Amino acid sequence: MDWIDVYRFYFKITRSRNTKLGDFTPAHAGKPHKITVNHDLNKYAFLITLTHEVAHLVAFNKYRNKILPHGKEWKEEFRLLLAPFISMNIFPDDVINSLKNYSQNPKASSCSDIHLIKALKKHDNESEFIHLEDIPAKCIFRLRNGREFLKGERIRKRYRCTEIRTGQEYLVSPVAEVIRTTLF
Repeated sequence: MDWIDVYRFYFKITRSRNTKLGDFTPAHAGKPHKITVNHDLNKYAFLITLTHEVAHLVAFNKYRNKILPHGKEWKEEFRLLLAPFISMNIFPDDVINSLKNYSQNPKASSCSDIHLIKALKKHDNESEFIHLEDIPAKCIFRLRNGREFLKGERIRKRYRCTEIRTGQEYLVSPVAEVIRTTLF
């Protein structure tokens, strides 16, 4: 609540979105800054995502459009905003350890840090979804959007997967949430 009062932004908790966990939109046309966060995140992922978006707002207020969205200025603001939460010991040990490591050089998305996303997922409510890396090769799986794929070999950090309907190949994150359907 303090952030909303201090930074004067509209805060909206949104439906689940497959492409992002949260979003920051700068003020324009007489409307205030706007921050959105997906409703289905666990409390730890929700707080980290909110902090990520508020860091965008703070960086925007300081530097306007003269910086990269996830450049060094944003990283510093994110670290500063996150530090009090880390020191309050509100996160479980597995999350705090991953979060401390992640906050040294945060990326555009917390989902890009496999250790952090795995630690956060342990605190989700029960789900029918599992991580792609937890199913064997040559399994058919379905993503949240309903598209079905055949899991292939690991290529560096991602898995080469073939979409069943089109035959098109994609590289898919090992922590993508999937439903295993069959063994090919």
